[in-house]
Amino acid sequence: MKVEIFDGDADELAGALKQLVPQLSKSNPPPGMDDVAAMLASDAITQFVARDDGGRIVGVATLAVFPIPTAKRAWIEDVIVDEASNGRGIGSQLTQAMSERARAAGCETVELTSRPSREAANHMYRKLGFVERETNVYRYDLTS
Repeated sequence: MKVEIFDGDADELAGALKQLVPQLSKSNPPPGMDDVAAMLASDAITQFVARDDGGRIVGVATLAVFPIPTAKRAWIEDVIVDEASNGRGIGSQLTQAMSERARAAGCETVELTSRPSREAANHMYRKLGFVERETNVYRYDLTS
């Protein structure tokens, strides 16, 4: 198993996301090629992948690092491990790699959200040292 910063082409990542995103979210479709290309072109985004011994992408995770007035912020999004590869520590490896990248970028903390129903993921984050914050998360639907 190898965890790395993705340096392939958008087509390879789009193909992997087509398989992986439905395993995380039933309400959000996988991104199209243009969206994947835009994500890879963004200076704020670092895409991490986990590859099996054959080079196939079996896990993905996204780190966003951006400056705000009070700090340099790091945010982890969409940690997805192929269900057939669960239980091998891939999610932990991806999360640790992103945390190291955020530290190297000058961030003091890394944030993420995880649905309560994702019990294994929440257990993993706590095991890695993430602490649940007392905060309210709000969402405003711009499509309505």
